[in-house]
Amino acid sequence: QVHVAESGGALVQPGGSLTLSCAVSKNIFSINPVGWFRQGPGKQREFVAGFTDGDSPNYADTVKGRFTISRDNAKNTLLLLMNSLKPEDAAVYYCSAKSPYGRVYWGQGTQVTVSS
Repeated sequence: QVHVAESGGALVQPGGSLTLSCAVSKNIFSINPVGWFRQGPGKQREFVAGFTDGDSPNYADTVKGRFTISRDNAKNTLLLLMNSLKPEDAAVYYCSAKSPYGRVYWGQGTQVTVSS
């Protein structure tokens, strides 16, 4: 009944930009927390960006100043605009959303590759 689905992953050259999208069920789209995580090769899943307090975004130090998280309210879609991509940004990116009852939902992930 609740669906979370990422899309937009691609192969990008270092310094390039890419926007990821996460379609979230209407009933939980506006509920915090909601955000993006990633898991690089040989690494554990880590927090990237999210909304935990109203519309004020939070970012991991590794992406602050380069990534921007936003909500497209008309489309019930969570976006992640990634600029100045680095090889270390290569990872499977996951979207998460939370129901009003506290259950956390995850998407299947979308692959971002940063290479020349």
